[in-house]
Amino acid sequence: MPDVFNAREILEIAVRIEENGARFYRKAAEYIAAPESKKLLLGLADMEDKHEETFRSFIREIEGEKTGTDYIDPDGDAAKYLGAVAGGYVFPVAEDPSEKLTGTETMLEIIDSAIGLEKDSVVYYLGVKEIVPPALGRERIDRIIAEEMRHITLLSDLKRSL
Repeated sequence: MPDVFNAREILEIAVRIEENGARFYRKAAEYIAAPESKKLLLGLADMEDKHEETFRSFIREIEGEKTGTDYIDPDGDAAKYLGAVAGGYVFPVAEDPSEKLTGTETMLEIIDSAIGLEKDSVVYYLGVKEIVPPALGRERIDRIIAEEMRHITLLSDLKRSL
């Protein structure tokens, strides 16, 4: 029997990822004195806020629908993957990465952590993209993936400059 999973639950995980990312960048910016680095971190936080709103808009679009919010996964692969993510086996979605910041981290350590968070986001969104139908806005997830990849590039460029 094919697995069925709820789009709202999947999108709520995406919202949490974006909330955690924005919180991480803002807290990291509090600890950084260099104006350019602080500006970059706050800019990344703002971008994460926009991604969060995109996922919230997906949730609003599926609210009240009688059909189309549950998706069939004939082989069960997507459901297993998303279940592993939700259970914290792929990366700890429930943990707030900003809580690990102590204020003693160097900018290089912050960048390394941020790159890891961005990679985790890309991996999750690639999985989500496969189950979001085009009518619900799959192309928006593609844009978010591209932007998260740009975040990795920005962070990598900053890392090289340090």
